[in-house]
Amino acid sequence: SQQTLSMFRHRILLGMAFLGVSIMVLYPSATMAAAASHLQQPASVGIFANGSPTKLSSPTSFQPPSILLKKDTAREFVRLEKTDVGTSKAESVGDFVVGPGKSESSRFTIPAQLQTAEPSATPGFRVVPKTGVIFVSEKAEQYGWYAGNPEWSNLGQGMPETGDIKDAPARIDTVVFDDKLREYAPVPGIMELRKAVADFYNDVYRKNKESKYTAQNVCIVGGGRLALARLAASLGNVNIGHVIPDYTAYEELLTVFRTFTPIPLLLDREQGFKINAKELRKEINGRGLSALLFSNPNNPTGALTEGPDLSACVDVARDMGCSLIIDEIYSHYIWTVDSGVGDQTWKMVSAAQYVQDVNKDPVVILDGLTKNWRLPGWRCCWILGPADVIQSVSATGSFMDGGASGAICRAALPLLKPEYVIQDCKALQKEFLAKRRYLMDECSALGIEVDAPPTGSFYLWCNVRGLPPPLNDGMSFLEEALKEKVIIVPGIFFDVNPGRRRPKLASNYATYIRLSFGPSREELQRGMAALRRVIAKHSSPAEPRAPPGQAL
Repeated sequence: SQQTLSMFRHRILLGMAFLGVSIMVLYPSATMAAAASHLQQPASVGIFANGSPTKLSSPTSFQPPSILLKKDTAREFVRLEKTDVGTSKAESVGDFVVGPGKSESSRFTIPAQLQTAEPSATPGFRVVPKTGVIFVSEKAEQYGWYAGNPEWSNLGQGMPETGDIKDAPARIDTVVFDDKLREYAPVPGIMELRKAVADFYNDVYRKNKESKYTAQNVCIVGGGRLALARLAASLGNVNIGHVIPDYTAYEELLTVFRTFTPIPLLLDREQGFKINAKELRKEINGRGLSALLFSNPNNPTGALTEGPDLSACVDVARDMGCSLIIDEIYSHYIWTVDSGVGDQTWKMVSAAQYVQDVNKDPVVILDGLTKNWRLPGWRCCWILGPADVIQSVSATGSFMDGGASGAICRAALPLLKPEYVIQDCKALQKEFLAKRRYLMDECSALGIEVDAPPTGSFYLWCNVRGLPPPLNDGMSFLEEALKEKVIIVPGIFFDVNPGRRRPKLASNYATYIRLSFGPSREELQRGMAALRRVIAKHSSPAEPRAPPGQAL
């Protein structure tokens, strides 16, 4: 309404006047918006409404806090932009949307790297947002980091250490190419490896099941993200649920394919960030979901849905006709002994254990050598599911990527033998359990809160709200950590928001960071020593921290 528009314009001008900035604002008739964020100095300020720029103000120098604005019942979209006076380079500080039906006050503080992608300087292209790991890696490069730099510690890395570990089987160090392997491999992967993957699941998870997986239930792909892309390209015009928080790459993946509508499902901290079958049934029914994508164990929280809970989710999917697309890429990093397969020395979890009919139950599993076999550089993963799904993802591969390397597929064959996998799993879990224990002890000593001890994966989901400023914010924590040559990933990157469709309010995970115990013991200790220096630098003498935990 005209009255609401006038009221909102008045608030923005008052806020900017308070900061000593004079601006002109152009509002669109169909929507309403407000914007505010930290500005570096010196800078000039402009408001862009629905992509149309206003006149920039005269240059001014200040560094204000974010403006506290009253949200209204209507919607609007405005961008706040800063322009460096010396270089005349403009940078978007924030796009902000006020959600309908809200009246409470909120601070609008969204980092620039999370804004809606702008058109590229090259005609026809757009700027593609980076995943969290890539963003922090490029940020670290500005401070002198490079892969393998012995002075740095990468506690943000999303891969496990790849070298020898005690009692693990020997690593393959040679891949042989013959004349046949120089040719294209079949798009779904070589038949021998497809059969080996099916046999592995049957031997480990389905010994007493009548329905067995075959090669027709397996498609080999050149990496986990490529597997996800093929699955996304195979979805129809449906509602697909995704959980929050979850793997940072899901956001862009669920954005670029326009045939389906992504629906967010918020995981409950009080329930340990786990998938709940009762809630799942309610969400499928209420939101009309035809599919649900989630990682299990979860990245970044380490929450594991297993045993009766996982079985109940498979039952719900079967009963309600909703496909479960389960990313099980961390399914060998299990820190419980309650269910699944294995004994007191090793444990693995997969929804394949609870599938009744491999071709009728709507359960699609993604796994591979990347994490569970500690071979990320091989780029060899697989999709396991009903035969008709495998036909679809194979067809998408024919125009997307052409298929995985035949030589890598051939080299992977001995790695799928159950005796090899069990020996490797025992060694992996013994080594990573020690690193998990060390990292949790160190975090406790430093006052870094872990919401729930991870029952899977090699990550800690940490809340830094109790640390002294500026360390009580994930992005600021990253900046300070980089000064001491250690990398972490801020929690906001796991607040999966496809297409930026949710109102751009402060993330629920602005005070979170993800720490990885994927690196070697030496790198882990070096990194925690660096974080101890970071926290000590910003703590008063009256806030002594506990001494370091025992060495690994």
